[in-house]
Amino acid sequence: MNSDRIDNDRRSLRRSLRSRRQSLGAGERMAAAEAITTHLLTHPALARVGYVAGYWASGGELPLHVLQLRLRPDQIWCLPCVQPDGLLRFAPWRPGDPLVTNRYGIPEPNVATGSLLEPQELHLALVPLLGFDRRGHRLGMGGGYYDRSFAFRHTTPAPPTLIGIGYAIQELPPIAERHWDVPLDAVVTENELIEFAR
Repeated sequence: MNSDRIDNDRRSLRRSLRSRRQSLGAGERMAAAEAITTHLLTHPALARVGYVAGYWASGGELPLHVLQLRLRPDQIWCLPCVQPDGLLRFAPWRPGDPLVTNRYGIPEPNVATGSLLEPQELHLALVPLLGFDRRGHRLGMGGGYYDRSFAFRHTTPAPPTLIGIGYAIQELPPIAERHWDVPLDAVVTENELIEFAR
């Protein structure tokens, strides 16, 4: 299969998955948020001190506010900040801290660039996705921000542990991987926590 065909197939698949995700009602999203929190709190990465990166849910993404409120005091919640170089940096954030809207219309912490954390400083990163498979491959929105930002994980073991967050309806058959795709350490849905051997 040539790269143009793969790109076209991925674009079509992304449209379908976005529609599937956005079809879920608010009640289903809230119930899923509670369930994924229960699953995540059993993972060893949530038993350790450190920076925990989440995301600001948009476009039907699974919300993480329930988990944020249940973190221990020595676990610091962070949100991603899109940088001009096409990478993500991360900033600690608590409800009430100032936010700005980035170029995609997503809120992110309003902090000085020098205060941002590098991805390598995180203990755990909870990664949004459009689709995932049982081998730990993720289909994202197509911007490549997470793959570029965590590219060091190709040669360096965790931390940070990378856990994909999604609904069970986002599971796919095996995804054709690209050389730049960064595999996940685990995926959690409202139904289960799936860990991958790395």
